[in-house]
Amino acid sequence: MYFRVMKVIHFPLARITIAFVLGLLLAYYIKIPISIVFSILILLSILLIFIFYTYKNKQTTIFSFLTYLVSFIVGISNQIIHTDYYQKNNYIHDSSLFEKTHSINITIREKLKSSSFSNRYIAIVNEIDQKAKSGRILLNIQKDSIDHDVEIGSNLLLKGKLSRNKSADNPNQFDFSKYLENKQIYAQIYSHADDIKKGSKIQKSIWYYSSKLRARIIKNLQKNNFNKTELNVALALIMGQRQEIAPEILRDYQYAGAIHILSVSGLHIGFVLLFVSFILKPFPNTRKASLIKLIIIIISLSLFGIIAGLAPSVIRSVTMFSFVAIGNHLRRSVNIYHTLLVSILLILLFQPSFLFDVGFQLSYIAVFFIVWLQPLFSSLWTPKKRFFKYMWSILTVTFAAQIGTLPITIYYFHQFPGLFFVTNLIIIPLLSIIMVLGIVVMILAAFNSIPLFLSNLLQWSIFCLNKIINTIASFEQFIIKDIPLHFYMLVSGYLFIITLIIWFKKPNFTRLVTVMLSIIIIQLCFFKTHLNAIKEKELIVFSVKKSTLVAETIGNKTTIYTKKEGLINVSNNNILKSYCSSNFSSIKNNKELKNFLYFNNKRILILDSTNLSAHNTHPDLLLLTQSPKINLDRILINSKPKMVIADGSNFNTVLKRWKESCRKQKIPFHSTNEKGFYILK
Repeated sequence: MYFRVMKVIHFPLARITIAFVLGLLLAYYIKIPISIVFSILILLSILLIFIFYTYKNKQTTIFSFLTYLVSFIVGISNQIIHTDYYQKNNYIHDSSLFEKTHSINITIREKLKSSSFSNRYIAIVNEIDQKAKSGRILLNIQKDSIDHDVEIGSNLLLKGKLSRNKSADNPNQFDFSKYLENKQIYAQIYSHADDIKKGSKIQKSIWYYSSKLRARIIKNLQKNNFNKTELNVALALIMGQRQEIAPEILRDYQYAGAIHILSVSGLHIGFVLLFVSFILKPFPNTRKASLIKLIIIIISLSLFGIIAGLAPSVIRSVTMFSFVAIGNHLRRSVNIYHTLLVSILLILLFQPSFLFDVGFQLSYIAVFFIVWLQPLFSSLWTPKKRFFKYMWSILTVTFAAQIGTLPITIYYFHQFPGLFFVTNLIIIPLLSIIMVLGIVVMILAAFNSIPLFLSNLLQWSIFCLNKIINTIASFEQFIIKDIPLHFYMLVSGYLFIITLIIWFKKPNFTRLVTVMLSIIIIQLCFFKTHLNAIKEKELIVFSVKKSTLVAETIGNKTTIYTKKEGLINVSNNNILKSYCSSNFSSIKNNKELKNFLYFNNKRILILDSTNLSAHNTHPDLLLLTQSPKINLDRILINSKPKMVIADGSNFNTVLKRWKESCRKQKIPFHSTNEKGFYILK
């Protein structure tokens, strides 16, 4: 297996794919002028063609180097072509759109999970003030007593002002702004249903028909009195639609290490392939019949992918299993590594933004480690009985995938479900039944012909699945939370895992040395991170709605300052947990916030509802909390602070007045409601 992997790495397609991906990464992090990129691409392409027709030996070093260089430049140009930011008529280039209200014409593309206050949609911009514009936006429609669900493909005309995506309010939190940017959504619109006019025309794209089919299936299942909780889980399992799943259900699946089954991926597409292949088994084993079977399989996989919403993991799985089906049709043994490479190249060629999708990364890493590592685990024991053989294969696949995705999972989510192997041993056999049953029920629901016993059987199966997941998730002592992992630790962690596996596959002294070196690199990264944490010295005013929260970190010790009523909840505060774990620190003291703080030779005055007089105090920073009734103009003239900070406990109405007062006095003003947390080094 090791030599097979090495052969794949030396395979030209592997190097071309690597060069292409490196080009995507460069263009993503560095904005390169389009004219320069395409000029270099044209020159290199001409040179490559010239060498191709001039030299008979295509294995020359210069030809290989130019091929990889062209692949690298193609990666850069491909990222530029598929990035809306580079389009001249994209709304992001017109700053006036973010300053006042405009008439905006949009088309609804996709419905997202609703928030507590609004229904959310991804929309395509058509026109702004009757001028052609392009780009994607996030539309937030305020909720009220009436359900204003908008159909996919609907054309809407609304009055609104574009709002730029706001970065994370607090350090080390999920950056929703970056997430939207990766999806090429650079702004949001907040609107009310009464301010929106629906057009008479519906844009009937693939997204429209996919949405209509899902709506039809849901409606027919509801007619059969399908319980809402089980229905939402069924839609996630079969069609990848988990927008309506209750938060507590999602939490249970996450704690049990089974959240991956709620996102359609290789496991689900594999079940679909096996199911369709089983149905087509009566077809004769002729060349013509085999071709018909292949076409039916590819169409079935594609339709399933469209219904599931064409998420990155879905596209990856559909593409890969389509190549597997083609290989079977051609009667050739499919090299799974080549299949992975081809699917990566094709997907990123048409949708390069998937490279930065967490699901896409986890999906490919999991598949690679299953293919590479699972045979090693499988060789440790060969059960004779069929049952034990089946359970052992589930266990080995689970451990291979979990080991492969462990570093990146901790890096993104900072937790690890200790009972993941128990979960998979129990639910995968049950899931295979649910998938087959679910596919049959969904197909029948699309034609409004569901036998009641099948519907009830699916509902009962999912009820049992939820109960099992809930039971496993209840053992919270096995869930390791708030695990810090920086980027260098992530890279060194993968270096250690890969070198260790290579050594296990064929032990020798050289490979043992590489394992030892990888351990030394991990230790160096850890000590470097730990040393940086010890040197850390900062004071942070967090952005918390209707509350005041200040943290002082010196080394690996953090002191929390808050109002008296907030001291009780400090230990359970998720913002503080995230901050401390990412900074390798721990909370040593909880103190009530007084009217003065001293940090790094700077004097900080805190004004709250007690209206402490600020005359002649001359602080370096002025922190305003709890909307104090003060004359800020007079205070600024008398105290002359270098900076004014207003936290989330203040009313928005007074924040506007304070901002204007600071502008008049030419003193910097920072509102955590508007700009997020404030950090003082």
